[in-house]
Amino acid sequence: MTATAPGTASRAAEILSRPTTINGLTVPNRIAMAPMTRMFSPDGVPGEDVLSYYARRAAAGVGLIVTEGTYVGHPSAGLSDRVPRFHGEEPLAGWAKVVEAVHAAGGTIMPQIWHIGMVRTAGDPPFPEAPAIGPSGIRVGSDEVTGKAMTQQDIDDVIAAFARAAADAERIGFDGVEIHGAHGYLIDQFLWAGTNRRTDAYGGDPVSRARFAAEIVAAVRDQVSPGFPVVFRYSQWKEGFYDARLGETPEELESVLAPLVEAGVDAFHASTRRYWRPEYEGSDLNLAGWTKKLTGKPTITVGSVGLDGVFQKAFRGEGSGVHDIDNLLDRMERDEFDLVAVGRALLHDPRWAEKVLTGRFDELTPYDAAALKTLS
Repeated sequence: MTATAPGTASRAAEILSRPTTINGLTVPNRIAMAPMTRMFSPDGVPGEDVLSYYARRAAAGVGLIVTEGTYVGHPSAGLSDRVPRFHGEEPLAGWAKVVEAVHAAGGTIMPQIWHIGMVRTAGDPPFPEAPAIGPSGIRVGSDEVTGKAMTQQDIDDVIAAFARAAADAERIGFDGVEIHGAHGYLIDQFLWAGTNRRTDAYGGDPVSRARFAAEIVAAVRDQVSPGFPVVFRYSQWKEGFYDARLGETPEELESVLAPLVEAGVDAFHASTRRYWRPEYEGSDLNLAGWTKKLTGKPTITVGSVGLDGVFQKAFRGEGSGVHDIDNLLDRMERDEFDLVAVGRALLHDPRWAEKVLTGRFDELTPYDAAALKTLS
């Protein structure tokens, strides 16, 4: 990221330092840490290295940390025994220590609770005997049934697992909870017509496809305090299907989001690959901007903040440059969205937020994919 206009550094410090609120939570500034799967939690238990990883970023000015995705307490939720879980005595005890450290460093923190659905293959850890499940038993990009189409009992069990996770999050001191409904994972598999071929109340038109997500939100809302923030992350794109859409028009998108608002969502985390891209013709609004306009709820934008280059190239280690911040600041000044989530730039440099908030743009360095291999 480089300053490209006079006064950019001081402007960035002033705008991004403003506090904001999500339901009963005051976030001290506008910088969030995006959730990024790290796989450094053996047997699903976050240890001291995970604690230090998040605390370093809170101490360096990140206002809101959204943790890496954590598996809810359902046997088919995940595919690795190194991704943290959000159920069971040891994982929750580990997360309680993370919360304490982040709060001591001056930050706020939410867990992202997650079920991967048909991304899983039967035989994957941590519970190899569990089947892959989804709305129709098909994977993103496939018409072949390779898993189990969920029964009503399966649906009820998963909803209950999300609700338990949210209740546990509040109990052990988290500041809110984010439900992962993006990127082709289970909730998104219900939302998207490409993976939801059901003919019952959970399939068909956008409102029916949103029913599963809305029931999860309602169950979560029922299990936490009224002032406890419930954030919902969603995306139009899916892994390998970057042109996929939940809503081809703003009106279609609104039909997906409205049931979630009614169910109790306090804010939306709208995931895009490049935050500066307009979502619909005829408007400069990005996905977070349209979401705020359609729902009236606070939104978090995300997508290559602090980077240029193509999304997948960075993860292949082919390098990435830096992207100027002026466009982002202009959008925030217009209240297009409320927070900006930073991902890979914060992996590479734990002090990224501090440098931006204090105008030290000359100390920012391009992202290096080697950061994926450590908890620096």
